[in-house]
Amino acid sequence: MAEALNRQYYRNGPPHRAGADVSFGDLVKIFGFNSIHIGRWVQNAEQQQAANLFYDALCDLQLILQVPEQVISLNGSLALTYGIGGQRGVCAHYQPQGRILALAKNAGGGSLAHEWFHAFDHYIASKLFSPMPPANRFASRCWLESMPQHQHPLNALLDQVFISLFLSADGNSESDYFRHCRSLDTKQQQLYLAMPEEMAARAFENMLQRQSLKNSFLVSGTLQSKAAKLGVYPDEPLSTALSQLWLPYFHALGQGLRQQR
Repeated sequence: MAEALNRQYYRNGPPHRAGADVSFGDLVKIFGFNSIHIGRWVQNAEQQQAANLFYDALCDLQLILQVPEQVISLNGSLALTYGIGGQRGVCAHYQPQGRILALAKNAGGGSLAHEWFHAFDHYIASKLFSPMPPANRFASRCWLESMPQHQHPLNALLDQVFISLFLSADGNSESDYFRHCRSLDTKQQQLYLAMPEEMAARAFENMLQRQSLKNSFLVSGTLQSKAAKLGVYPDEPLSTALSQLWLPYFHALGQGLRQQR
């Protein structure tokens, strides 16, 4: 059962723990998560290793995005679970009801960035749109449905992300990436890859994996995997364009929050 954790996850970032162990309780205190629940079948050694992996990955995410800890926990609203329940074949998921990010203990590594962005996409919907959208709606879907936006400089930056992700260069049709995801869904007789919240989460994790700071527990499989070769992730030009929008957005968000302290 511990095979997934026992394998080495690659990272090249700076040491965040000075070689010391951290606990899931430390993650709650440092990042301000609403709660963290661990499955009863997770052994002590597994739990310790998982806590260290989570901590390093979340610190690396914080470093890439240049945001304070409260952004990682979405202002204390996000709850984490590790090794609890899950569905066969599903290594991780985000549950809007309860704002829960869940990772399976045997296969959750590499999925954290994708699920974190789902959580962010859900959280930011109430900040981006006015009137407030339904409780379980994602900002990416609300944007595609042309819901009225709350005017704010940060929201204008995020608006540009969604324009680049979903629309063609002239803004008159869907993007090549959107069209390709639709075609893949048609071939597989499903509606999944072209769901706006899934496109946005895949684009975000792919953008992260292309950064110089690497952490394969945070994100993996978006560049060389079978799925990547099918084109379910943005190509390099689109990912670069999104990076030039997303990173300034998060940097500005981080600056704004620090100035409020």
